[in-house]
Formats: sequence, C-alpha cells, structure tokens
Amino acid sequence: MTSVAADYDHMEIQQQQYSSDTVNNRWDVDEWDNENSSARLFERSRIKALADEREAVQKKTFTKWVNSHLARVSCRITDLYMDLRDGRMLIKLLEVLSGERLPKPTKGRMRIHCLENVDKALQFLKEQRVHLENMGSHDIVDGNHRLTLGLIWTIILRFQIQDIRVETEDNKEKKSAKDALLLWCQMKTAGYPNVNIHNFSTSWRDGMAFNAILHKHRPDLIDFDKLKKSNAHHNLQNAFNLAEQHLGIHKLLDVEDISVDHPDEKSIITYVVTYYHYFSKMKALKVEGKRIGKVLDNAIETDNMVQKYESLASDLLEWIEQTIIILNNRKFANSLVGVQQQLQAFNTYRTVEKPPKFTEKGNLEVLLFTIQSKMRANNQKVYMPRDGKLISDINKAWERLEKSEHERELALRTELIRQEKLEQLARRFDRKAAMRETWLSENQRLVSQDNFGFDLQAVEAATKKHEAIETDIGAYEERVQAVLSVAKELEAENYHDIKRVTARKDNVLRLWEYLLELLKARRTRLEMNLGLQRVFQEMLHIMDWMDEMKMLLLSQDYGKHLLGVEDLLQKHALVEADIAIQADRVKAVNNNAQKFAIDAEGYKPCDPQVIRDRVAHMEFCYAELSQLAAERCARLEESRRLWKFFWEMAEEEGWIREKEQILSSEDCGKDLTGAVRLVSQHRAFEDEMSGRASHLQQTIRQGEELVAADHFGADKIRERIQDIQEQWAALEGLSAVRKAQLEEACNLHQFQADADDIDTWMLDVLRIVSSADVGHDEFSTQALVKKHKDVAEEITSYRPVIDALHEQSKTLPREQTGSEEVQGRLAGIEERYKEVAELTRLRKQALQDALALYKMFSEADACEVWIDEKEQWLNSMEIPEKLEDLEVVQHRFESLEPEMNNQASRVAVVNQIARQLIHSGHPSEKEIKAQQDKLNTRWSQFRDLVDLKKDSLNSALGVQNYHLECNETKSWIREKAKVIESTQELGNDLAGVMALQRKLTGMERDLAAIEDKLGELGKEGECLATEHPDQAQGIMGRLGEITGVWDEMKGTLKNREESLGEASKLQQFLRELDDFQSWLSKTQTAIASEDMPNTLAEAEKLLAQHEGIKNEIRNYEEDYQKMRDMGEMVTQGQTDAQYMFLRQRLQALDTGWNELQKMWENRQNLLSQSHAHQLFLRDTKQAEAFLNNQEYVLAHTEMPTTLEGAEGAIKKQEDFMTTMDANEEKIKAVVDTGRRLVSDGNVNADRIQEKVDSIDERC
Repeated sequence: MTSVAADYDHMEIQQQQYSSDTVNNRWDVDEWDNENSSARLFERSRIKALADEREAVQKKTFTKWVNSHLARVSCRITDLYMDLRDGRMLIKLLEVLSGERLPKPTKGRMRIHCLENVDKALQFLKEQRVHLENMGSHDIVDGNHRLTLGLIWTIILRFQIQDIRVETEDNKEKKSAKDALLLWCQMKTAGYPNVNIHNFSTSWRDGMAFNAILHKHRPDLIDFDKLKKSNAHHNLQNAFNLAEQHLGIHKLLDVEDISVDHPDEKSIITYVVTYYHYFSKMKALKVEGKRIGKVLDNAIETDNMVQKYESLASDLLEWIEQTIIILNNRKFANSLVGVQQQLQAFNTYRTVEKPPKFTEKGNLEVLLFTIQSKMRANNQKVYMPRDGKLISDINKAWERLEKSEHERELALRTELIRQEKLEQLARRFDRKAAMRETWLSENQRLVSQDNFGFDLQAVEAATKKHEAIETDIGAYEERVQAVLSVAKELEAENYHDIKRVTARKDNVLRLWEYLLELLKARRTRLEMNLGLQRVFQEMLHIMDWMDEMKMLLLSQDYGKHLLGVEDLLQKHALVEADIAIQADRVKAVNNNAQKFAIDAEGYKPCDPQVIRDRVAHMEFCYAELSQLAAERCARLEESRRLWKFFWEMAEEEGWIREKEQILSSEDCGKDLTGAVRLVSQHRAFEDEMSGRASHLQQTIRQGEELVAADHFGADKIRERIQDIQEQWAALEGLSAVRKAQLEEACNLHQFQADADDIDTWMLDVLRIVSSADVGHDEFSTQALVKKHKDVAEEITSYRPVIDALHEQSKTLPREQTGSEEVQGRLAGIEERYKEVAELTRLRKQALQDALALYKMFSEADACEVWIDEKEQWLNSMEIPEKLEDLEVVQHRFESLEPEMNNQASRVAVVNQIARQLIHSGHPSEKEIKAQQDKLNTRWSQFRDLVDLKKDSLNSALGVQNYHLECNETKSWIREKAKVIESTQELGNDLAGVMALQRKLTGMERDLAAIEDKLGELGKEGECLATEHPDQAQGIMGRLGEITGVWDEMKGTLKNREESLGEASKLQQFLRELDDFQSWLSKTQTAIASEDMPNTLAEAEKLLAQHEGIKNEIRNYEEDYQKMRDMGEMVTQGQTDAQYMFLRQRLQALDTGWNELQKMWENRQNLLSQSHAHQLFLRDTKQAEAFLNNQEYVLAHTEMPTTLEGAEGAIKKQEDFMTTMDANEEKIKAVVDTGRRLVSDGNVNADRIQEKVDSIDERC
C-alpha cells in the first residue's frame, strides 16, 4: 500500500509540474516578442497548438467520464470548466465514486458559496490521502483549464486506477497502478497478432488493442481474424460501439481523437480503466463455497429415505409392468367353455391381488412428501425422483394397468361372442356347398360337345354361342367364391371343426376348376377353326391383287425426255413399294397357314396337304410379279442416265460461252481501287471455275461409262464430250492472260500510292526537326526533349517502310522497273530521308545541352535557398537550459539530418552535371564553374556550422539526462528499501518464509541491475564533470546522494538477512522449488505440442528438438532427486497447514515428473512415425516422377515407317526396359516400406496405403 501511494503521489507531482510549466510556457508572450527568428516562432506556435489540441481531447474525455458517473444520480454536465465552478456537481461526483456522504453543499450562487462547496470537495480528497499541490478552490471557481483537468485526473487516479493490482507468476512484487494496468493489458492481449502494447498512447491508435481486450473476454462479439491493422478507423469504431452496446461501457473517446500521431495518454488510461473494472467484476462474480456441516448430516439421513423410496418404487413399477404383460396376453381358449373359465380368473385378480398394491402406492406418496418436507426444512434442494420413478410416473403406470384390465375384459367378452358367430357361419357353409356341387356337374356335360360347321359364317356363329356359355359360367364364379370366402372366414377365425369344412371346400373348388378346363379346351378348338377359315379368305384377296399388277408391269412406255423418264421412275417406285408391302402380307398369310399344316397329334381343323398346296401356289405367283418389276426398273434407269448426260452437257456449254465474253474485256482499272476490285472479281471467277471443273469431269466420266457399256446413244455422247473439252481449254487460256494483265496493273498502282504516302510523311517530319526552339526553362526544354524523342523513334521505325518500297519496285514488270519515273521517285525519297535523319541528330544534341544547363542552375538555386533558410535558424538558435526545451531542439536537429542527406545528394547531382557540361565544351563554361564553386563553398560552411551547434546541444542534453537518471535511480532504490522494510513483520516459520519469498522474488535481479546502473552513473558523472567544470560540484553531489541511499538500502537488506538465520535455507529451497516447477510446466507444454511435420526437413528438425528436450530432462534429474530429498526433510513430522500444502506441492511434482517421462515417450513414438512417413513420401515422389517420365515416353512413342526408324525404336525400347529393370528394385523397396508402415500401424496408414496402391497399379 505504501509503494502504491508513493507511485500515486509521484504521478500527481509530475502532473502538477507539467501543468504549471505548460501554463507558464503558454502565456510567455514577452519572450515571444523578443524572438526574431521565424523558425523559433513557428516551433513555439506548433507546441502551443499541440498543447491546446491535447487539452481539448482531455476535456472531452473527462466530461464524458464525469457524465457516466453522474448518470447514477440523474445529473449531467455540458461544460467541464463552467459546470464544476459552483462545486455542486463536484460534490455529487465524489459521493458517487466514494459511496460516502459529503457535507451538504452551500446554497447560493455567489463566489463565496462556490468557494465553500469546492473547498468541501477538496477537503474530502485530502481526507482520502489525495495530495493536491498548488491547487486551491479559487482555481476551480475561476475555471482554470489546466488545474480543472488536473483535478479530474487526480480523482480518476484515486478512485479508478489506484486499486489496480496485477500479479505475475515469475514476479510476485506489487507494481504501481499505471504499470499494473499496462501489464494487465499486455497479459490480456498476449498472442494477438498486430497487438503490441508498450504505452498508453501510440500502442492504441490502430484500434487492434481495444478489439483484442474485448475478444479476450467476449470472443462471441468480434471476429478478430477479419480485422486489419491498416483500417484503424473501422477498428476503433467497432470496439467503441461493441463496448457501449453489449457491455454498457460509455464511449469516452472519439475515433478522431485516437487516429493521430500521439494520442493523449490520460484519455486512453481513463477509457481503458473502465474495461479493467468491468471485466474484473465479471471475474469476481463466481460461485462461493458450499456449506457442509449440519447440512451434510441431514443430507445423509435424507439420502437413506431416498434410497428406500427408490427401492419401493422400483418394486411396485416392476409388478405393474409384469401384470400389464400378463393382461395384454390375447391367447384365449378356442372354445366357449375355455373362454368362460378365463373370464372367471380375471375377476379373481381384480378382487384379491390388486387391492394390496394400491395401498402400497399410497404409502409411496406419503414417503416422498416426508422426504421433500425435511429437505425444505434444511434449506436443501428438494429431492425429485429421477425420470421413471416420479409419483406421476407411478400414477401413469397404474393408469396403464387399469387400461390393460379394461382391455382384457373387453377382449374376453369379444372372444365369447366370436365363438357363437362361428357356429352359425359353419351351418350356412354346408347349405351353399351342396347347391354349388349340383350346378357344376350339369354344366360339365354341356361343354363337352363339338358342333362348329365347315365355313367362316358357321364357325363365327358357333363362336358367339360359346361366348354366351362363357359369360354364364363367369357370372357363376361369384357364387363359388362366396362359398370359398365363408370357408376362409372359418379358417381365419380358427374354427374348431375346420378340417371338415376344408375338405368340402376343396371338392367344390375341384369341380369348378375342371369345368373351367373343359371350357378352355372347347374355346381353343373353336379358335383354330375360325383362324383357318380367315387365312383361306385372305389368300383369295392377294391372288386378285397380283393379277392387276402383272398387267401394269408389261407396259412398253420408257419416256421421251428426262422429266418423262423421272416421272415413270417415281410411279414405278410406288409400284415396287406396294409389292414390297405385299411381301410381308404374303409371308404372314403363309406363316399362318403353315401353323395348321403341321403333321402332329392332336386336333386338326382341316387336311394339312390342302393347306400346303394353296401356300405353294401363292408363293409362285409373287415371285413372278417381283421379277417383272425388276426388269421394268432396269429399262427405266438406262433411259434416265442418257437424258441426264445430255442435259448436263448443255448447261456446261452455256456457262463457258458466258465467261468467254467477260474474259475478253480490255479494262484493267484506272486506279489502285479499280485494279484491286477487278483482281478480286477474277479470283472469284477462278474459284468458280475450279468448282465447275470437277463437276464437268464427273459428267464426262459418266458419259464415258455409258459409251463403254455400249449404250444405244454412244455416238452422240462421244461428239458432245469432245466439243465441251475443246471449249473448256480455250476458257482456261483466256483466264491466264486476263490474270497476268490485272496483277501488273495492280502492282504499278500500289507502288505509286505508297510513294505518295512516304513523301507526305517526310514533309511533315522535316518541318518538326528543322525548328530552332530549344525552350526557355527546364520544364519547356523537357517537354521539347520528350516530343523530339517520339519523333526520332518514329523516323527510325519508318526505315523498313522505305526498304519495303524498294522491294516492291522490283516486283514490277521490267519495262516499268527501269523507267525514269520509278527510279527518280526512289532516289528522291532516299535523299529526303537522309536529310531528315541528320537534322534529327543535330536537334537532339541541342536540346540535351540546353536541358542540362537549365537543370544545373535550378538545382543550385534550390540548394542555396535551403542553406540560407537553415543558416538563419542555426545562427539565431541558443542552447536552452530546460530539458523540455532541449528535447524540442534535439527533435529539430534529428529532423534536420535527413534533410541534409537529401540536400547532399542534390549538391552531388549539381556537381556531376557541371562536370559533364564542362567536359563537353558547353558555351557557358565559365558561368557553370562559378556556380559550382559557390555552391560547394556554401555547403561546406553550412556543415561546419551544424556540427558546432550539434556538439553544444549534445553536451547540454547529457547533463540534463544525467540529473534525470539520478532522480529515477534514487526513487528506484528507495522503493526497494520499502519492500525490504515491509518484510520485517513476517515470521521465520514456513508461512513467514513463503510470504517473504513472494515479497522478495526478483529482488536479487533488481539489486544487480541497480548496482550496474550506479556504475554507469559514476562513469558518466566523471565524464560530465570533466566536460562541464562549472557544473562539476552539482554533478558529483547528485552522485554522492545516490551512493548514500544505496549504502543505506544495502545495510537494511544485510540486517534482514542476518535476522532470518536458518529460514534463508528454507527460502532458498522454496525458490528452487518454484523454478523447478516453472521449468517442468514449460517442458510439459513443449512436449504436449500437437505440431506435425509437413516435410522431411521439419520431421528431422522436430526429432532433433525432441531429443534436446530429453537431454535437458536428464540434466534436471539430479536436481529433481535433490528437491525430493530436501522436501521430505523439511516436511517430515510437520502437521501445520502450510507444510501440508508444501507436501501436496511435492506430490504434484512427483506426478508431473512421471507424466513428463510418459509424454516424452508418446511424443517420440509419434514423431518417429511421422519421420518414417515423410521418408516414404520422399521415396514415393521419386518413384512417381520416374513412372511419370516412363509413361510420358510410352505415350509419345510413334510407330516407325522406315527400317532405320524401326531399328532406332527397338534401341529406345531396349533402353526403356533397361531403365525399368534398373529401378524395379527401388520401386519394390518403396512399396515394401509402405506396406511395412501400414502393418506397423502408422498414424498415416490410410494415406500410405493409397500411395502403395497407386504405385502398384502403375507398375
């Protein structure tokens, strides 16, 4: 508590000093008036603007914080400076924060009243041990901005931040409130990507820290992985909105206040501490310990009664279930007497067995009520039987029992009625069976007679009569089925005399089936007679149709021209189609007739020989008709081929005459467009001619085939073929001549057009490159250089166009190629191109020289302006004495260094340009040299001035930093001294030693760090005293003060160690025990890692790391044995609770050590399997690569077409087989290794098996 209060007072003092200095600096107008430097004026104005900006942010944040607490008493302020002046809101705020009642505020609005109210609030803060320096009630009443903000910040420190405590495992020392809050934030955000909290300012401006704290406690609110560090505005807005909407944390900050270079630290602390208190309350709201004592005794007694209840309830439920099973049995006696006896047994159960069980059910309800009453009296959770043994469950089971009883009684009475109905049904069956047997016998005699007739009409009449008999018998089937249904009903109802009923039913069924067989046989015979008569009728119709077709096929008309022949062929095709259709009809009729001509036993409606004679006659007539149709078709085809040949010849002859007229034209085009159009038309004609040539040759081949076949028009065919061939040859000659004329005209026109385009382009370029304008400054010259570059590239790229024109002139006819017009045109173009190229080179050199000169003067002027500005600032700068002012000046120097580096590069560029211009002999060489020397001189003088000012600043800054470090080291030593003094009240027993250990954990490390720091301060003080003799006395005096405090603290520590005596050994043992347990926990975490290697290198690395852990365990084994021996010696014979706790820690240590050995073995086995799997994968990749290569070779092997190719292919195949044989053992070894890993139960057995199967299939 003392350390925390000291930290709190220290923070307040710094805050007050900061506020006072800032106020003084803000209104130091006189000093501003004395400043003549514009740079200093700008710096001071910038500092003032930053201070005002930070003040505005603090005001807004503190106003929201005050309103968040005043809302509990339905109050609110709008202006922090104005609304706190009367003291009323200040008193209410302190009452809300402290929970105490402050003196009632004085009524009135006068200044004296406001001073009294504010003084009451300040007096209350002093009673709370809050240090208020240089602050009075008049400051708040006057609305002093800085002091009002300082007061609110002091209240926040006292009531929101002071009580923050965070303890870590490796350091039990209490930290200051601010450091504890920072440590809490770091612990909560540990492990989050892009979150690194090291202060309460810049670490929070990207919003990731706020979101990480919210996600740590409420991961359901934020998807942290989707947040991006670059989107700070969204991150901040998201965190503030979620905290306000879901946690009720007021939005004290705005996004624009945090998204700055250096956010206000106090505002962020004020907001973050609300997170800390909210989540600390969540942690505190946990279930407290359970009461044991008297409640345990009552619970045991109640538990016995519960067991008794459950036992009785189980027995009763078991009896109910067994009884329900018996009552649900529906196997009754198959007689009236038996059913009556079962009904009597059921009545006995209801009157004798059931009543005692009903009484037992009532006793169970009483027992449960007693149990629940006792538990309510003892404030215990009321017992409720588990599902299945509730009173409601027993009542439901009892209801099911009664329902089964009712159903049993109904079933017995229903069975009695069923037996009576069965007797009546049996008598009705006997009566109907006798009637059906008589009717069936009479109809069997009727259907045994055959009288069908001998023609189609008589057979059809007999068929109709038979259908009437079938209808009558079919209608009688329902009556037979009625008898059967009665028998089935008796059988289904398990009638006791069912055998007799079944025998009579079978007799009726046998008579019925015999009658149906007789009816079916008579139907078959009748259908055979009817089918035969229909076949004979169809034969007569077919013979009449054949006679009509013979007359048509004997006609001698074969056509007089092509259309007439084709018309006759179409008609003949229809006749042939009819004949083909009739073929199926004849075949079908003959097949039907043959069915009746089979010489086999059985019923025959006619003599088979008569049927066979009729079939043979009809087949002969059909064959004769088919032969006549084929002969007429052949004659018509010969006539059609002759007339078709003559028609095609006439068409080709007309086309040739038309094209000869077109090819005889003398027009070759007046310009390039006309010539190209005529060439295109001629190419289209050639394509058309090529297409018609193939058709003509096909037609000629057809004519020659007719001549070869000795056609009756062979002479005329020869004449027409010879004539058409002569005409076609003449047409080809005309086409070749016309094509040559058009191509020559087109080439000449194209050459002239290209030459005109080149002349036009050269004139345009010549106007551009002949310009004398080189620009008047750097910008205009750069524009001209860029434009000239484009023109030069265009000129260079145009050379192939001129060369192409030369090549084009060579394609012209000889008389045109050597003409003066063509040669003169080409020579003029070449001369103009050389002129343009030379002018381009000269203009490029002129532009480059002008640009270099302008650039050099521009850079030199810019550098001199910058040097003038900085020299003015350095000459007017004085080294301040205050540390704050020194830091400001140092910051200016730090920003000056990168500017100087940039300017140095610019000076180097100016020198380089100047050297190049002088070397190239520029006309302004003297001016360039003078400008270069002037700039280098100015730059050297400026660097010397900067070094001089920087040395002075570093010297003054070193002294101020030395004093600051001395103050911090002195406070650090006093803080450790207070920690040592706080251990005086602890005893030397185990409890005291353990408490001392928690107090002094890390003390030795801190003392060593302090001692090193004192050595560094001593060396630094001697150096500073040498450099600053005027301040040597103050420097060495501060060093003496720190040495005195250090010696005093060391004496206190030595006295405390001497007072401990033997307890120091126990303290050393406990420290070593903590260190060993920490190592054990860290090693278990490392071994418990679930990381699995994805590559062979990772597998070998993990195995090596795991083996290193094993070596570390061996090294710690001796320490473990010493720890156990020392622990047994310390705890032997001790019964104190602290020693019991220590014994439990040692037992946990043994358990952890044994588990560590097992965990290492399990992890070793898993890593070995993974290593084997990765080795197998490496080998399978090599095998698959080899197989892929071999498969590629096989897939791209082509069959040879020559002897040399075949020999080469055989050699390649031999090399292929040699390679396969050489790698067969390797592939087999890979497969065997995979199978061995699968049989050994590798963790990746499924994947290994897939690889093995894949390689097996490919081999």
